[in-house]
Amino acid sequence: MSAGGSAASADDPQATAIGDAARRLIELRDRWLNPLEWVEWIEEPAGDYPARPVTRDAEAAKQLKSRTLTNLYNDRPTWLDQAHRNLDAAVVEACGWPADVSEEEALRALLELNSSN
Repeated sequence: MSAGGSAASADDPQATAIGDAARRLIELRDRWLNPLEWVEWIEEPAGDYPARPVTRDAEAAKQLKSRTLTNLYNDRPTWLDQAHRNLDAAVVEACGWPADVSEEEALRALLELNSSN
């Protein structure tokens, strides 16, 4: 099974699909980790740093303590699972693999691809 090979360009629809799926996953995760009703985003004085979330009040701070990536992935809500499936499908399509490729085969091919670069 081939893992593709050439670097993707910005106008490549498959690269765009992967980027869109990855951005959506990050957006959903970030929204769960730092809900807007519990945090406000503060710009850093130094322009080189991204804005950071600050809890709105003590109750929000208490609620946020359980909002960790570990807890999120242990619970694995449907929306998170679907976002990962969408990203996986975009990668499978871009690599030219069959839609039913096993995780083991995909990981082996990706390792081979990364080792050859």
